[in-house]
Amino acid sequence: MDFTNGKTLLELCQKDKLAISEEMLLRETEISGKSRAEITERMAYSYSVMKDAARRAIGGGIRSMGGLIGGESHLLSEYGNKGRTVSGSITARAAAYAIGVLEVNASMGLIVAAPTAGSSGVIPGTFLAVQEEYGFSDEQMTSALFNAGAVGYLITRNATVAGAEGGCQAEVGAASAMAASALTELMGGSPEQCLSAAACALANLLGLVCDPVGGLVEAPCQNRNAVGASNALLCADMALSGVTHLIPFDEMVDVMYRVGRSLPMELRETALSGCAACPTACRLCGKP
Repeated sequence: MDFTNGKTLLELCQKDKLAISEEMLLRETEISGKSRAEITERMAYSYSVMKDAARRAIGGGIRSMGGLIGGESHLLSEYGNKGRTVSGSITARAAAYAIGVLEVNASMGLIVAAPTAGSSGVIPGTFLAVQEEYGFSDEQMTSALFNAGAVGYLITRNATVAGAEGGCQAEVGAASAMAASALTELMGGSPEQCLSAAACALANLLGLVCDPVGGLVEAPCQNRNAVGASNALLCADMALSGVTHLIPFDEMVDVMYRVGRSLPMELRETALSGCAACPTACRLCGKP
């Protein structure tokens, strides 16, 4: 009952009359040989780690090992608490949580690489903000993570989630697609709407380069997690409203992979171009 792309996943969902999250859970039980309860418990633990990481930095006091980031999540959270955000309270909250996870990661704290450490803030940021806004239970959020896992699995199988191979579009872009799909299901969307949201999220970040300052997963990675979180929220809303993304999910995954492979080596995690090569970045890294 394994699925290898979005098309076969949707066919399974239609045949079994199940959501994407349920199909992913069934796949995991079949492949691992573990019980449904065991697998769900492990996913619940992952979500607890995500929540802890997202909330830990909000209080401030965290500084990254490279010294480039630290305290930004606290500032954004405090600003959001004043109730006068330009982007809206839920978006600002999701962004604050997302960049907070990057602070925890860069200070050697415990995070869930979903799908990578450099994009680890997108799913926790969006999930926690939506949970707080609408009162979803941890069980419901854990279920949504299986949907996100299915999308991440398909991107990994058919393209890449590595910045060194596909640029930041493969890391934050993939995380944003995973979150967009999962949130769409959580809010009552169909499997088709979920993959439309995921395709939209990938398209919106298509071509995003990977140019970490000093080669560290700190900047501009942190801000891009905030962008990925915002993108996921918007794409979920678009799909739920009935807007269908023009390019199907499978084609969008292929496009992302081909674009990533076309990026110059300097723009794929080598810190030789982009933000990493500008004068300020070089100065911060002690280069002339």
